[in-house]
Amino acid sequence: MSNPLDGRVALVTGAGAGIGEGVARRFADQGARVVVADLDENAGRRVASAINGVFVRTDVSNKADVEKAVQHTVSEFGAVDILVNNAWGGGAIGRVEKKTDEQLMLGIAVGYYGPFWAMRSVYPHMKSAGWGRIINMCSLNGVNAHMGTLEYNAAKEALRALTRTAAREWAPTGVTVNALCPAAKSQAFFRAIDHNPEIEALADSANPMGRLGDSYDDIAPVAVFLASDESRYLTGNTLFVDGGSHINGALWAPDLDAPTKQ
Repeated sequence: MSNPLDGRVALVTGAGAGIGEGVARRFADQGARVVVADLDENAGRRVASAINGVFVRTDVSNKADVEKAVQHTVSEFGAVDILVNNAWGGGAIGRVEKKTDEQLMLGIAVGYYGPFWAMRSVYPHMKSAGWGRIINMCSLNGVNAHMGTLEYNAAKEALRALTRTAAREWAPTGVTVNALCPAAKSQAFFRAIDHNPEIEALADSANPMGRLGDSYDDIAPVAVFLASDESRYLTGNTLFVDGGSHINGALWAPDLDAPTKQ
């Protein structure tokens, strides 16, 4: 029996760790040839080597870097069938009134413009092939307006709007565009609990399933579905892969006056 992604070429941003790594590994296990795009060269090369993929150093806040990653993918494999916009750079947790212009602009550049540039760059290739899958990693943080993460929330909700608009415009071409809102213990999560250890138990207990997900076993299989032929009639949707956290919202209300990091 063939794997669902046999013969497909995937570009995954932020694939050097966390959810991006889980998706890249799962895609490779399901037959895809994967390009790992990450700002961290050591992490990106490690993942690419482990999955027999290709690494391209990419700062997604830089348009030239993003376009280069797409062109590198096409040059290496002759196509780009699947794009996963996952990269995020992290940032300081703090109240709205304490956010700086620079924090907000960087968040929007990484979380919105980077995916936009990537989508715009891959679309001609996907349209020409009559087949394409774009998966944008969004967040329940934006949907529920979690405290302390303004730039992340704003970027992810803007990305969901972009997802729906592109899905509507590109539907006749065979290109689907969907958003996935995961809840997993990623590197960003572990950075947060380094400063606020109580967050881990609180996050687990607040989840209807009693735990946050695993990037490879819980999140990536849904990404495989969205990247496959099986999802051909699904576009413009937001899938909450979060153990049911979205049902009643988030209970986490951190002390924003305490110094911490995302």
